[in-house]
Amino acid sequence: MLRELTFGSMVFRLLLAMGVSAAVGYERSKKEQAAGMRIYMLISIGAAMSVLLSIYLYQMLIGPWADTVDEVGFKYDGSRLVSQAVAGISFLGAGIIIKGLHHQVRGLTTATGLFVTVCIGIASGAGFYEIVAVAGVLVVLVLNVMSLVEGAYKRRLRNITLYVEFSSVEDIQEITTLLQEQNAQISDIDIERSERKDGYYPCATFTVRLSRENHSHSGVLSSLAELSCVRSVRELIF
Repeated sequence: MLRELTFGSMVFRLLLAMGVSAAVGYERSKKEQAAGMRIYMLISIGAAMSVLLSIYLYQMLIGPWADTVDEVGFKYDGSRLVSQAVAGISFLGAGIIIKGLHHQVRGLTTATGLFVTVCIGIASGAGFYEIVAVAGVLVVLVLNVMSLVEGAYKRRLRNITLYVEFSSVEDIQEITTLLQEQNAQISDIDIERSERKDGYYPCATFTVRLSRENHSHSGVLSSLAELSCVRSVRELIF
C-alpha cells in the first residue's frame, strides 16, 4: 500500500524523508555548521515533494487530463523536476563551501551532506524505501564514526600543520629553534596577524614534517605551549 500514490503513502514518504535527513543533519548541528538539522530536513522534504509532484502530474496526464493531452499533444518528462532539484542544491552547496583562515577549506562535508539529503528525499518520494534505510544508516555512520577515524589517522602522520600565536615577530626564532631541536623539518612559514579583543598579535602557520623518532603530534603541541612567548597553539587538520 505504501508504494501506491495515496494520501497515506504521501504523508509517510514526506515523514520518512524528514526523519532520515534529521538524523543526517544532527551531526552538522552539533558542530554548529551553517546548514544544521532544520536545513537538512527542509531540503529533503522539498526533494521528496518534487518526486511526488512528478508522479502526480503523470497520473493526471494519463487520467483526468488525458483528453486534453490528446488534443494538444502534450509531452511530459517527469524526471525534469527531479533533475532541477539536484541542480538547485548545487548552487546552495557552492555557497556553503568557503575558504577560511589559515588556508582551510570549510563546508565540503556539509555541502556533500546536502547533496546526499536531496537524493534521500528523491528516493523517499519515489517510494524506494529500502535504499533510503540503507543510505540513511551509512551516511550517519560516515558522518559520526569515520570523522573520528579520519582525525585519528591524520594525527599519526609525520606531516603536521601548526597554527601558533605569539607575543612578537622576534619569537619566531625561538619557535623554529624548538622545532629543529626535535629534528623536525620546517617546509613553510606563513606569518599573519590575529585580531583579539585586546589588540592584534602576530601569528604564523608552520608546515612541518616530524622525525621518525619523535612524530607525536601532542608532544610537539605540548612543547610549543610551554614556551613563554606562545599565546596559543593548535593543529590544523585539513
